[in-house]
Amino acid sequence: MDTKMRIKELMDERGWTIYELSKRSGLAQTTISNMWKRNTEPTIPSLRAICSGFGITLSQFFAEEDMVELTPEQKEFFAHWSSLSADQKKMLMDLVKSMK
Repeated sequence: MDTKMRIKELMDERGWTIYELSKRSGLAQTTISNMWKRNTEPTIPSLRAICSGFGITLSQFFAEEDMVELTPEQKEFFAHWSSLSADQKKMLMDLVKSMK
């Protein structure tokens, strides 16, 4: 994966400029623009800051396929899901399917 291409893709999806990414990530504009001007790769800390600016994780950044971003409500649901027994999960799935 080309890291700079992925950053540019995420910027384009959001209609962001280097200034906007800089503002949201907390990195200097020169740090971001130098990746393209000097053809350098971002450091891990810079990439973490960039991902934070985009509101994604490093895993989501490097995912080959689209990852779904969960709402806080969905995250809470899945946190509870993992503590259910197999029977409870089956009952809940049956309930959800019956609501269609």
